[in-house]
Amino acid sequence: MVIDCVRSIFEGVVADGLRRGSVRGASDPEIGRFAAAQGLTSVSVAVREVLRLIGAQQGLWSTGSDFGVIGVASDAKSCTVEALSALDNDFKDLAGLLVLSSHQGYAYYVIDGADLGLDDPPVWDVVAGESAGNGWQSVSSWFAATAPDVEDLRDVMESMAEMVINRRGPTISSR
Repeated sequence: MVIDCVRSIFEGVVADGLRRGSVRGASDPEIGRFAAAQGLTSVSVAVREVLRLIGAQQGLWSTGSDFGVIGVASDAKSCTVEALSALDNDFKDLAGLLVLSSHQGYAYYVIDGADLGLDDPPVWDVVAGESAGNGWQSVSSWFAATAPDVEDLRDVMESMAEMVINRRGPTISSR
C-alpha cells in the first residue's frame, strides 16, 4: 500500500511532464550503503521506495538540496544531531535518526530513529539555530510536497527563452 502510494505520486509527476530519464533510482545495495553510512541497518518501506525511484539522481525533485544515496554527505547525520542538540526538540532517538536530505549544511529533512520501524514515518524539518518541527505526517506526504511542479517549471523555461530571444535584438537577416 505504501509502495503503491509513493509510486502513484511519482507517476503523477511523470504524467505532468517530468522526463522519466531525468531521475535515476538507487539499487538495494546502494540503499543499504546509504543506511550503513548513517549507522543504520535498514530504512522504512516508504524511504526505500522513494530511493528506488529517485535516490541516485533526483533530477528536478528537491532541486538545490543534497538528496539520496549520492547526495547526502557522510557528515550530514552528525551535523543534524549537533544542530538538534542546540534546539528544543521532541526527538526520541537521535542516534537512530535518518537524514533524507540536507540543504547548504543548515537545513535537513530527517526521520526520528524511533519512527524508522514504521512503513511511512513522519518527516521532520530541522533548521540549525532556528527550529526542529514535524514537517510532514509521512514520507509519502513529504515526497508529494517536494515534487517538482512541472507546469510551473515549463512556464519559467518559456519565460527565460523569451527573455533570451528579446535580448538578442534583431538579427542580420531581419535588417
